[in-house]
Amino acid sequence: MTNDFRTPYFLVEEELLVRNLKILKSVSDVTGCKILLAQKAFSMYATYPLLAQYLDGTTASGLHEAKLGAEEFGKETHVFSPAYREDEFEELLQYADHFSFNSPSQVKQFAQRARELGKSVGLRLNPECSTQEGHDIYDPCAFGSRLGTTLAQFDESILPLLDGLHFHTLCEQDSDALEVTVTAVEERFGKYLHGMKWLNLGGGHHITKAGYNLERLIGIIQHLQKTYQLQVYLEPGEAVVLNAGFLVTKVLDVVHNGIDIAILDTSAACHMPDVLEMPYLPPLQKAGKVDEKAFTFRLAGPTCLTGDVIGDYSFDGPLKIGDTLVFEDMALYTMVKTNTFNGMNLPSIVYRRQDKTQQLIRSFSYEDFKTRLS
Repeated sequence: MTNDFRTPYFLVEEELLVRNLKILKSVSDVTGCKILLAQKAFSMYATYPLLAQYLDGTTASGLHEAKLGAEEFGKETHVFSPAYREDEFEELLQYADHFSFNSPSQVKQFAQRARELGKSVGLRLNPECSTQEGHDIYDPCAFGSRLGTTLAQFDESILPLLDGLHFHTLCEQDSDALEVTVTAVEERFGKYLHGMKWLNLGGGHHITKAGYNLERLIGIIQHLQKTYQLQVYLEPGEAVVLNAGFLVTKVLDVVHNGIDIAILDTSAACHMPDVLEMPYLPPLQKAGKVDEKAFTFRLAGPTCLTGDVIGDYSFDGPLKIGDTLVFEDMALYTMVKTNTFNGMNLPSIVYRRQDKTQQLIRSFSYEDFKTRLS
């Protein structure tokens, strides 16, 4: 991997995107389901012309994502919000064609206006079936979750306003978790699925990960279509760009305090906040686990936050000022979450096409920091 751009920068590989897209397209080709890009995970719209060749549209979490999807991707534009704003809804109607509402009260407030303009209306369900362990922050079925309508809160009076139902309960999981969830949905809400036009299975499906059970996914989709005679949607985010993005950074300094510490020109807090939020240790090229290789270093960012630490890795040789490091799987939920805390510059965005040419898509400057708050 060449380093012709000022670090830090995100590098997205077209060849790896295509690999993922072909897998997703194979599922839609076999089953007839429709697969949408969840823009909350990845919204680098320079890639949308490519993605639109394989996917059926986009999903959004609000007005700005819906507008971006409609303007830059085209095809179907779906939107879900835990609560829609009255002062944005009329504009949102210009861009989205599928609306999923979080509660019966939101359906009663907004659905009729959407239907009058020919929009499709759905309700997000909470099947109260957790399949995750240790990540409540990403579990919509956790106790007290605000996301989705439970069976106890379901209001049958809104059924005439609904075209479909929606659930999203997974996070980086295989189709066995989906199978468990679908069983719970059928047990609680099966009687409402009959007569619906569509069912959205949400995201969190690790479809493009090595070892994912595609045959089971296909079987689940076909079962739902045959049993309820409806259109099935999937809205993966990470599966679209899994392992297709990198974050390239350099070592600015090396210090020692009980452990060797390399200070990088990239920040966990600013450029990869999921490292602290999840938390997790991002994969790093040519590095091993602690003490796996001869030299162990803590990698940290340049901000004033004491906890701006990416993690501990080992290397064949000692790190030195100017060394280049490449973090892997940095497209999903990373580029969309960057921030300018401490006045940190945002990483540039580089796109490597299949012919190996590299294009600088966007670079950032002082003005991007300055204009955020005044």
